[in-house]
Amino acid sequence: MATLDTSVPQDSAPAATRAWEPWVQLACGVVCMAMIANLQYGWTLFVDPIDAAHHWGRAAIQTAFTIFVLTETWLVPVEAWFVDRYGPRIVIMFGGVMIALAWVINSYATSLFMLYAGAVFGGIGAGSVYGTCVGNALKWFPYRRGLAAGATAAGFGAGAALTVVPIANMIAAQGYEAAFLWFGIGQGIVVFILAQFLYPPKYKIAAPKKLSGLPQSKTDYRPQQTLSKPVFWLLYLMFVMVAAGGLMAAAQIGPIAHDLGVADLPVNLLGLQAAALTLAISLDRIFDGFGRPIFGFVSDKIGRENTMFIAFGTAACALLMMVYHGSNPLVFVVATAVFFGVFGEIYSLFPATCGDTFGSRFAATNAGMLYTAKGTAALLVPLASVVAAAYGWYSVFAIAVGLNAAAALLALFVLKPVRARFIARSAQREAETVSAGTPAHTGSAMG
Repeated sequence: MATLDTSVPQDSAPAATRAWEPWVQLACGVVCMAMIANLQYGWTLFVDPIDAAHHWGRAAIQTAFTIFVLTETWLVPVEAWFVDRYGPRIVIMFGGVMIALAWVINSYATSLFMLYAGAVFGGIGAGSVYGTCVGNALKWFPYRRGLAAGATAAGFGAGAALTVVPIANMIAAQGYEAAFLWFGIGQGIVVFILAQFLYPPKYKIAAPKKLSGLPQSKTDYRPQQTLSKPVFWLLYLMFVMVAAGGLMAAAQIGPIAHDLGVADLPVNLLGLQAAALTLAISLDRIFDGFGRPIFGFVSDKIGRENTMFIAFGTAACALLMMVYHGSNPLVFVVATAVFFGVFGEIYSLFPATCGDTFGSRFAATNAGMLYTAKGTAALLVPLASVVAAAYGWYSVFAIAVGLNAAAALLALFVLKPVRARFIARSAQREAETVSAGTPAHTGSAMG
């Protein structure tokens, strides 16, 4: 049973929840997410052109990516608090302005300080949009959280697939500055307009005729209570372990392809012909995008932890292919596509698991706190360049294999029993509270 946030003003939603409303909210969230995708996934296209123009060095330029991810993730709990308190519209509008401003700054950046400033603005804007859209989806779909979070996150994963070629062409024809300027303004305007159609659910969401039977907490844990639970920190650790390898690949796939000597080699894959790097980036975004709702939907059916085990194990296998055959352009394209196809699911499974474990009312803030694990993982991205310079990219891939394999085992043999016991204890204590005559679902239960 979902408990909704009564702090949202009465006029922020219609008088009744209609069947089509959740899907309209989900669609708006997906498009908003697509508009911020290039801030992360399109970044790799700009690294070498920026270095060629200013000779700042890859490591210094990639620091901007780290700053972006840190500000995008670590401020999400603050932005999500505003969402839980005032609704999503104002936060999304703010995010649209910030992402436009960020890329305008990047287009005029003549120093690393300006580039880093653009990263800060971009991170704040992307975090505002990301945390709001995911949190809103968790509230509108309390019984299909995997699918809803996955579809929303798919916009972030696949959104860049539609624009990677236009951005690359604009960079080649007009320079990276023009690409930053015009794509930044366009993305910001679309987000600002769509914000006008977003609002949280005011009334109870009807349960589907057939529930999945997944374990869910009926207690709404406040953020400070969530932080006190060991199961939250177990989720956090696993998130960091898996996100580290994916963020490294997203930020460094261009330099990796060049260093392995496959970037410009032609590849023919089932009739698709392009240079290895261009084809890899396009397929990575498509596989990443489709993987998020697919794995989210699967997790609604077979369980979060079982799905994590499958996805993390597959990621480890894909990275092993890179370790042994990464210098083959066809293997490079296929292996990276498979890896991103199973990597993106962390952005559907972890928010859904968080919502199942800690309830709906504070879902945006709780999921936002868990999302900061992405920022923690981003600290390892520059370290990957250092390790690669000393020992080669294959050593980086080997480390990522170990992290994904360990996370897969943790999901099945540690997280699954720990979370089941936590939810069972929560249900028992809530039953005791109800029998004692205390109102339930107040967010005051301790598990």
